[in-house]
Amino acid sequence: MTIEANSPKPQKGISRRSLLKTGAAAVGAIAGSGAITGFPTIWAQNPITLRQFGTGVSNINAIAEKCKQDLGITLEMTATDSDAAAQRAVTQPDSYDIADIEYWIAKKVFPSGVMQPMDVSKIRYYDKIVPLFIDGKLKPDSVVAQGTAPHTVGFVEAQDSKTFAKAPTQWMTLIPTIYNADTLGIRPDLVGREITTWADIMDPAFKGKAAILNIPSIGIMDAAMIMEAMGNIKYADKGNMTTDEIDQTIDFLIKAKQDGQFRAFWKSFDESVNLMASGEVVIQSMWSPAVAAVRSKGIACKYQPLKEGYRAWGGGLGLAAHLQGAQLDAAYEYINWYLSGWVGAYLNRQGYYSAAMETAKAHMSEDEWGFWVEGKPAKGDILSPEGKIMEKAGAVRDGGSFEERMGKVACWNSVMDEDRYMVRRWNEFIAA
Repeated sequence: MTIEANSPKPQKGISRRSLLKTGAAAVGAIAGSGAITGFPTIWAQNPITLRQFGTGVSNINAIAEKCKQDLGITLEMTATDSDAAAQRAVTQPDSYDIADIEYWIAKKVFPSGVMQPMDVSKIRYYDKIVPLFIDGKLKPDSVVAQGTAPHTVGFVEAQDSKTFAKAPTQWMTLIPTIYNADTLGIRPDLVGREITTWADIMDPAFKGKAAILNIPSIGIMDAAMIMEAMGNIKYADKGNMTTDEIDQTIDFLIKAKQDGQFRAFWKSFDESVNLMASGEVVIQSMWSPAVAAVRSKGIACKYQPLKEGYRAWGGGLGLAAHLQGAQLDAAYEYINWYLSGWVGAYLNRQGYYSAAMETAKAHMSEDEWGFWVEGKPAKGDILSPEGKIMEKAGAVRDGGSFEERMGKVACWNSVMDEDRYMVRRWNEFIAA
């Protein structure tokens, strides 16, 4: 999964390939000069604390503990919901050093100047990042999905630029870390029939037992998948609706809500788990680890592949504009460590995907990799990162392999040109 053709030429620093060709003595001299660093480093002798905030999916204590152990860098993590993360990034830029945010949030945040672009020549595993984040394609012949695809807001033209570049450059807005293909979660024991399409969430049989996600930029994309699946509308671009398309979509949702179709509108991971585990809801917008959390309680729950494809999202680590000196060096070291494999394997084991799959593979057993990434039946029990049994031997991952899932992305979470209008209308729907 290398991306040689798309890699910009590093302007300074040392590439991995040039290092491999350099003699050991020369490498030692370079390392002594401070031009390059490795794990572990000097941070234990020179204590550095980095304040990181972002959504709960990846602000995980185990990652902070492992970072401290490997690098000597202390991570202070704060988890918020997506909307709060977008607001904090812009309005409280001095309150964080690392922004762990989604790409649609970066589209809102980066132009405000509160974050600094990252020099890819300092990113040790840049050539291991999956191509989705570089040119928007999983494979050379893939079609780029609608919405705010990460690569469209992943680069800027120069170190002092705030406008997004149309092609890869030396300057990245976020270093990608985590992503997934989202679909509907169902209780197969309670829905009573095969679920094959996004339209199924509107079946009158599920009246009062359906739920959708109440984060406007994400919920509207679920609604768009539903509307198209029902044949109600054909969007020119689901990720960038006109005001008329927004009106049609929201008016439809309001009517469905008034008809009693929805049991709830959730914002947090835990809410979605509780709704499903209790049986109050049998079909809803869901995240992959939330499905796993329900299953870990011994309750049937499935992340159902649908014929129209998936709604995808991706996130990454960004640097606050104020970072400089030793703190900036530590932030780059932390990001390089993040891509080096341990964290990627941890995220893969939760049902997400690592942005550097090749390095993550080295930290997973053959059976784990087969189950999570290749879509193979598990040979033994599949354990969570905490060691709990998530799947029994013989299980196959919902939706199959990495390429099957990420290869069927219909749209990405999105920020539209008419974002403010959309959010206002969405709030009318929630209040209706």
